Amino acid sequence: MGLFSGIFGDFCGVGMNVPPPGFPRRLDVPLAGFLRRNCLTQISSPHSVSTVSSKVREKEELFLYRSSAMDCAARTHNAVSTATITSALFSKSSANYRVFTVKCSSKNLSSDGAPSGLVERPWKVADARLVLEDGSIWRAKSFGARGTQVGEVVFNTSLTGYQEIITDPSYAGQFVLMTNPHIGNTGVNFDDEESMQCFLAGLVIRSLSISTSNWRCTDTLGDYLAERNIMGIYDVDTRAITRRLREEGSLIGVLSTENSKSDEELLEMSRTWDIVGVDLISGVSCKSPYEWVDRTASDWEFNDNGRNKETFNVVAYDFGIKHNILRRLASYGCKITVVPSTWPATETLKMKPNGVLFSNGPGDPSAVPYAVEAVKQLIGRIPVFGICMGHQLLGQALGGKTFKMKFGHHGGNHPVRNLRNGCVEISAQNHNYAVDPESLPDGVEVTHVNLNDGSCAGLASSKMKLMSLQYHPEASPGPHDSDPVFGEFIQLMKQQKVKA
Repeated sequence: MGLFSGIFGDFCGVGMNVPPPGFPRRLDVPLAGFLRRNCLTQISSPHSVSTVSSKVREKEELFLYRSSAMDCAARTHNAVSTATITSALFSKSSANYRVFTVKCSSKNLSSDGAPSGLVERPWKVADARLVLEDGSIWRAKSFGARGTQVGEVVFNTSLTGYQEIITDPSYAGQFVLMTNPHIGNTGVNFDDEESMQCFLAGLVIRSLSISTSNWRCTDTLGDYLAERNIMGIYDVDTRAITRRLREEGSLIGVLSTENSKSDEELLEMSRTWDIVGVDLISGVSCKSPYEWVDRTASDWEFNDNGRNKETFNVVAYDFGIKHNILRRLASYGCKITVVPSTWPATETLKMKPNGVLFSNGPGDPSAVPYAVEAVKQLIGRIPVFGICMGHQLLGQALGGKTFKMKFGHHGGNHPVRNLRNGCVEISAQNHNYAVDPESLPDGVEVTHVNLNDGSCAGLASSKMKLMSLQYHPEASPGPHDSDPVFGEFIQLMKQQKVKA
């Protein structure tokens, strides 16, 4: 492991020197393919390239060293026509090694980083900036769409389910930073989409997988985002940004790949844009009513015990509803009609449903007074169930207040205590606002509490025939601890049906 250590900086991080930004720390591609694609090769060895490759496959240790000339070119962007990189293939079984020489051509770069030579670099360089309203600037590499976009930066702690996250309408107007560092390895597929399009402003990740490996994969994450005009960046310090968001709260940011825009211009954009008080629901809601019939597929069904064969007609208000909320309701025996966010309560009552669902959705509940009014007119007249945004709208309709949280709850690992039975559920959450329990009237019970910060996570009132959760019981992605709440909604409708 000490071969040439301290003489040249190595890609594997063995030597004393650290590779400059943009250089891979480990040579993960087969040697022969690397040479064919990127270099003019001379092998000063009895071994052919294929033999060298076979040794790599046999897991012999290969170290590729760059010369001081290449190091200088990478750090200063000066032109280097030919740099000689000397490497050695060291055999564990003997003390002998064979030396070969690789001659690589480096690309000339202009002052703005644009290519001006004839030969491509074998690595991607930083070509994007994330500028936060606190003045910090984060250099990164882009994938997906290009351009300039402004949004609120939030972090999500889920370990899986990035496709469900980027298609969740509740992320409209936000840059989603994934704390899990490795994203893109399973690609994307149409079955995992939570809506028909992506509404988030952009995706921020640490490491973008260079390959996909999943039998359901139909596309790469980068191509998927590019087709939907969604920007993404990687090779950025997501841990440092997450700590900043935890300390300072959610921040407005601007993501840009345009060199024509200065850092000062992007900073000004971040400080003049605001998400508070903006109606984001109208941009993600459906435009006309439709029927939903799909259930959770049998291959994915995880809780079919105790189901009744009775059918319940449910009107679901689309404030940015996720497909798997509808699938879970349908799996519990509901016949669902989805209506737009502006659908009048009087029209809902004419449909004579057994219950009404107020769905999840993006943004500030105070920015949609029309939705609060519809909820207010339906409370007490018919069983209702609110999820996420629906929970907040119920809180306001009951006379309570909502407030913006410091950095919100986003992830699939939030512990919640059910105060009725004492059980703790691990939940999937995505919201920046919460209901103030002290502002609620008598007769409204707080049923669930978030154990991370003590915030209100559920409400109920038997007298007014309502129930709500601040988090996502369908949990896509996330654990299924809270799925039985759909059965509770069925029981609420069944009790009302018997009384009628």
